[in-house]
Amino acid sequence: MTDRERFLASTDWLAEHVGEPGMRVLECTVFLRPRPDGGPGYRVETGEAEWLAGHIPGSGYADLHNDLSDLSSHLRFMMPPAQQFEEAMGRYGVGNDSNVVLYDRAGNMWAARIWWMLRAFGFDNARVLDGGWKKWLAEGRPVETGPAESPAARFTANLRPRLIASKDEVLSLVQSGDACIVNALNGAQHRGEVAPYGRPGHISGSTNVPAMGHGGVVDPDTQTYLADDEIRRLFAAAGAQPEKRMVTYCGGGIAASSAAFAATMAGFTDVAVYDASLSEWAADASLPMETI
Repeated sequence: MTDRERFLASTDWLAEHVGEPGMRVLECTVFLRPRPDGGPGYRVETGEAEWLAGHIPGSGYADLHNDLSDLSSHLRFMMPPAQQFEEAMGRYGVGNDSNVVLYDRAGNMWAARIWWMLRAFGFDNARVLDGGWKKWLAEGRPVETGPAESPAARFTANLRPRLIASKDEVLSLVQSGDACIVNALNGAQHRGEVAPYGRPGHISGSTNVPAMGHGGVVDPDTQTYLADDEIRRLFAAAGAQPEKRMVTYCGGGIAASSAAFAATMAGFTDVAVYDASLSEWAADASLPMETI
């Protein structure tokens, strides 16, 4: 297995190994829909209905919104308590010795979020399906409908706090300049041309490497990750260095997880996700933001 294959599963590989003992494939899709009243922000819908209508054979559905987010937080998609995460993974059939492949229908960012959470809770045997559902379908791979059950497993978490950044750490790094802080949202949001999270712009001093779209780490047509050298080039141009602290953020930790996944895969060794991202930062007028 190459270094890149420790992070990504190809559709060819998965087609050969799906259904093997110890293998768990999880769909991770979540949809962010416009609000019915036309107001700012969005409403969250799970992807479970779409998964039931058609999915990779044998795959389960990982419900990030309800099972894998901190239900006590007023912010969406925050890291849950370890016990909640353990119980959910156990129900999904994921144990500490499982071989996990994660995929979604939205450019890998939801799969990468759950990959990052697994890693933050001490689990290193998960991979993201490169190209996700789009590539699987485009290649005419088999599709299954309806529920898919897997025997329950036991998952034990071992938190790695270095992988999750807090508001206080980010503020300290902004003031000290001791890290590269990377905005994983698109260029228009980074520049402040649109402001879906309240205040326009980006965390002061941060640079921009989008998770998706133009200039991003994922090819918008194929939904596969760029080659490692291209990913390194993007982050180096943003001021990142392989062994220097890097913190990625976005609106709520999702796109940031895909950027962090790509950076880690490409050889950056000290990467964290600012979990609350602009959902927390932009709401606090005391915290510095700027536009271009």
